[in-house]
Amino acid sequence: MIYSTISVYLCIPSMKKRLYNIHRKDILQKKVQDEEFERFTISFYRYVYLNDLEQLRDELYEEWDALGILGRIYIAEEGINAQISVPEHNHASFRKVIDNRIEFKDVPFKYAVQDNLDSFYKLKIKIRKKIVADGLDDDSFDVTNVGNHLSAKEFHELVGREDVTIVDMRNHYESEVGHFEGAITPDSDTFREELPIVEEKLEGKKDEKILLYCTGGIRCEKASAWLKHKGFNDVNQLHGGIIEYAQQIKKQGLESKFKGKNFVFDRRLGERITEEVISHCHQCGAPCDNHTNCANDECHLLFIQCDSCREKWDGCCKQECYDIVQLPIEDQRKHRKKHKNEDSLSIYKSRLRPKLKEILNKEDGPKDEKNP
Repeated sequence: MIYSTISVYLCIPSMKKRLYNIHRKDILQKKVQDEEFERFTISFYRYVYLNDLEQLRDELYEEWDALGILGRIYIAEEGINAQISVPEHNHASFRKVIDNRIEFKDVPFKYAVQDNLDSFYKLKIKIRKKIVADGLDDDSFDVTNVGNHLSAKEFHELVGREDVTIVDMRNHYESEVGHFEGAITPDSDTFREELPIVEEKLEGKKDEKILLYCTGGIRCEKASAWLKHKGFNDVNQLHGGIIEYAQQIKKQGLESKFKGKNFVFDRRLGERITEEVISHCHQCGAPCDNHTNCANDECHLLFIQCDSCREKWDGCCKQECYDIVQLPIEDQRKHRKKHKNEDSLSIYKSRLRPKLKEILNKEDGPKDEKNP
């Protein structure tokens, strides 16, 4: 069975063809929800030299679209980074398509901990300068001189030892809802910001055993090479990241030393690894580890919101956003257009530990005609 989204060729003289999806989000959502087959959520990456990126991008789009692949993929001269949703009945065909390209042959697939969820609704393949924005000058150090790759069991046995330092190489909003016991969890919005923070946190530990981990392993590849370049002598990384760890620990019947949720960069925003809830609602402080993006299209702040606050605030993070969302759709569009070049919401734009309780003055809910 061949499944294909409707895509178009954009043909303009003197320009290369580009492929993209032409449907609205609601149509794409319904299409996936109406599917009568299951899907696998898969991620993979590889650092490998790629050329002719525009041609490669179009070829991948055509090949993968024909198999019903959905997801977000970045390609750059340094390699590929993909998070995708694959129809179960086309899984073997997709594996063959990947292996037919020598640069991607035998690349390890990492399967989501929680299966059969509508993680993606469309296929997007983008060309980037790097597959992970790290802010590093790759010519200044040997990016191939990476840390020791540890299996899930090897990593598991080292967690908790006093002579080991564990570092979470993810962003704050990821580690906030789940992390390994005793790990350093830097307050950073991006991987680019995190690297110098980690180096500072590890001051005086160049001869100690360092354990790095991230979601699937890609950030640790670059971070471990950078730390070795900086003089750290015993750098190790969790092979396959949290995703592989969760799968292997379960198979081996071991109790997970990763507690809480694993944040993922798709519609799910998280996979539950253990039942512990280690974070709190940013609005009321109740135990909660459910992320949401503010419903106001002018904001989209990523924050933790419990079900009660979600209902009270209509999925919004603050009064200004709530007021905008209550407007008719056409009025919301006019508001966005009017304030397009203004920073009226800039105080709330930072993703770094949003202190919504302070912003809201600990109010019980939004103020409007229905809630005076």
